[in-house]
Amino acid sequence: MKEDLVVATRNKKKLNEIRVLLSDLDFNILSLDDVPDIPEVIEDMDTFEGNASKKALQISNATKKLTLADDSGLEIDFLNGKPGVYSARFAGDNASDEDRNKKVLALMEKAPKDNRKARFKCAVAIAKDDLLKIVTGVCEGKIAYESKGGHGFGYDPIFIVPNYNKTFAELGPEIKNQISHRAIALKKAKDILINYQQTGKLCNNDQ
Repeated sequence: MKEDLVVATRNKKKLNEIRVLLSDLDFNILSLDDVPDIPEVIEDMDTFEGNASKKALQISNATKKLTLADDSGLEIDFLNGKPGVYSARFAGDNASDEDRNKKVLALMEKAPKDNRKARFKCAVAIAKDDLLKIVTGVCEGKIAYESKGGHGFGYDPIFIVPNYNKTFAELGPEIKNQISHRAIALKKAKDILINYQQTGKLCNNDQ
């Protein structure tokens, strides 16, 4: 019988992306919508690693199940690293992806051509029984002058990947799922999950 792996998100697009990246592992992947009576986790830490760890530990303790949580966001040099950990709330709590992208593009109007560098960062935390493993991934790029592409979600339409000179939203999932910040972090997380399946143990990061 497959062991449950709770992915600590209600974002269906993010969940689908994670399902694809972990599809060759023998887990029954659940979202927060599949687990009843789960308290909302307040993401109030000042790092991606802190938020991912907090979510993973709290959800794992509530469900008594192996839990994977991620926190990710966009850091823009011209904006001194913003939106950073506030990426999901950058244009307000109820703002859409389009609202957030429009705000970033407006703030970048005065940015010189050679100062549009940005990066996506992702931290993935895996927790069970108060044990925790954390891995990270980074994808370097730059901010576009306008939204382009119909794939993906979040800031994908305004983030250009230099090697392709296209946005994530133009590249589509097949390429994105090979090179993105989340893909890089989840490849590392897969090694942890494979070891867990083989040994039945999850060690802390320092072990």
